[in-house]
Amino acid sequence: MKDKPDTPHRSPVLWAGRMAEMPDAGAFAFQASINVDRRLALEDIEGSRAHAAMLAKQGLIPPETAAALEGELRRMGEELAAGTLAIDGGAEDIHSFIEGVLTERLGDSGRMVHAGRSRNDQVAVDFRLYLKRAIPRLRAELAGTLQVLLDQAGNHLETVMPGYTHLQRAQPVTLGYHLSAWACALSRDRERLGDALDRLDECPLGAGALAGSTLALDREATAKALGFARPTLNAMDSVADRDFALECAGALSILMVHLSRFCEDIILWAGEEFGFIRLAENWSTGSSIMPQKKNPDFAELIRGKAGRTTGNLMSLLTLLKGLPYAYNKDLQEDKEALFDSIDTAAACLEMFRGMVSSAEFNRERMRAACTGGFLEATDAAEYLVGKGMPFRRAHETAALLVRDCIAAGQRSIGERTLGELQARSKLFTEDLYPLLDPAVSVGRRNLPGGPAPEEVKRQIEKLRANLP
Repeated sequence: MKDKPDTPHRSPVLWAGRMAEMPDAGAFAFQASINVDRRLALEDIEGSRAHAAMLAKQGLIPPETAAALEGELRRMGEELAAGTLAIDGGAEDIHSFIEGVLTERLGDSGRMVHAGRSRNDQVAVDFRLYLKRAIPRLRAELAGTLQVLLDQAGNHLETVMPGYTHLQRAQPVTLGYHLSAWACALSRDRERLGDALDRLDECPLGAGALAGSTLALDREATAKALGFARPTLNAMDSVADRDFALECAGALSILMVHLSRFCEDIILWAGEEFGFIRLAENWSTGSSIMPQKKNPDFAELIRGKAGRTTGNLMSLLTLLKGLPYAYNKDLQEDKEALFDSIDTAAACLEMFRGMVSSAEFNRERMRAACTGGFLEATDAAEYLVGKGMPFRRAHETAALLVRDCIAAGQRSIGERTLGELQARSKLFTEDLYPLLDPAVSVGRRNLPGGPAPEEVKRQIEKLRANLP
């Protein structure tokens, strides 16, 4: 939607009749919301078309008035999309602007569109309509990002690497397993947004300011016309409720925390100390002073932008915590935070997807990192459990083996001779040594949820099945 501020339409103030004096220009601009809610222009038009059609069906306005409103509202939508109708930046809000244009073009017919409606239920329906379009787009972005992760995971089912806890080498896993873990998190994010979409799928139109209307409105008809599952249950709650905004902001904040954590992995892996990943040059930047630098700036920016969505969620929670039911002007502040979170999440998903799809992984460096750090210690303990030793004793025996290795300057339990192993437990035999190989260790961990290649392949297939 394109604006041309050089030819604005000047909009009336819908509540001016009550006031003998109006706020001065600065005060009026302070309380106006047009710079934020102009994004809802097409949703406002859509809501007004459904409302006008219902008013005519109920005999509350003449059929010819409804036809004129329908035609003009449709035309306004086309003009806004084409950029031939400029949104008035001096209007109080998008609702005043739309109604002002209608009144200018249709006279008293334009003044009839607001019968049985308040800006309170009008903004609530516009906001929900917008989210009913924005959330599916975000879920599609998530689906595309999941496909990239799952494709990379499928290419690395047997790429052995260390798994980490406390940022210390813990046990051998595979890159495919690690990437599948990321995909599990994003899959939950997609489900959360779907849940939020289901719960906001109720139409507030007809709730009025807070107590409905004495006019014979058909709320079921407008809800159906606008594609909602049902009208909201309680008129007061309809205009006071911003749970749907909180829920979306919360889901987006969690999504961005996930992307931030993934990018932290990428940033670490891209450093020389790890050397696990090579980011494409078009997904990296250089230094203004150090000629050799190749910086993972896109990953760092995604990590940084997670703070915006967390802040937006906190803003909405703080906004709502002290508000009495029902509507309060404070609620005007609800949209800017959520719009920013939507825009931020969409941009970061696009950047993350491109960065990961073009990345190359250093299989040799990952495999080499499995030596040292005694990642095989748990396998040694479980080997003893399989021979009948109680786990706590097995754990202690493996820990003592690690201490022996460190004292001897050895980097793995496999460097101990059989005699040295048996000095700690006679249960050790030659069959232990093959089990300490990282790839063998991974392959034996084939329980549901484990890193064995066939099991990770199953996980990938299940995650793909949940996508559209």
